[in-house]
Amino acid sequence: MQVDRLHLQQQLLHRLRTDDKGALQEIFQDNYQKVCGAIFRLIKDSVIVEDLAQEVFFRFWQKRHQIEITSSLDAYLRRMAVNEGLAYLRSRKYFTEEIEPHSAQISDSGTAEDSYLHSELEQNIRSAIDGLPPKCRMVFQLSRYEEMSYQEIADQMGISIKTVENQMGKALKILRQELHGYLHILLLIWLFGS
Repeated sequence: MQVDRLHLQQQLLHRLRTDDKGALQEIFQDNYQKVCGAIFRLIKDSVIVEDLAQEVFFRFWQKRHQIEITSSLDAYLRRMAVNEGLAYLRSRKYFTEEIEPHSAQISDSGTAEDSYLHSELEQNIRSAIDGLPPKCRMVFQLSRYEEMSYQEIADQMGISIKTVENQMGKALKILRQELHGYLHILLLIWLFGS
């Protein structure tokens, strides 16, 4: 299955490099919602998100002859989306303003009691993340939800790695304090992958 997906990806990229706009259309249709989702985690304005998503695909088309994808096409486009969102935020100096976090992804399967606990936990996680200072929140979000390294975060935000480490430590300390009553639930979710 993974081999088929990789083969399909290589075919699409080959078609793209030969200026096949049909390949771009397929890539767009398969990935537009994912790109929008990645940007929406950073910017909670659907009009801006759509504009930035279109910009991602426009840049992708412009770079089609130089593109070298070592992971997956999905991951590559997701990274482009995050970079586009961060560039937008940087250009408007949003790192010192209010930026809403990505909501935690928690399974809604199980009993009614499990669903209630998950819903309550998700609400409390969202609230705790909302309470983080903006720069601290952005560092946490990029590290945990976008899986960026500290170096990548530092580069994207124009800050030092030491600042990233400090902001991450601060975020984790605050979240531990805010969510201490839920730590056992979080531990079970992380251990058993709900």
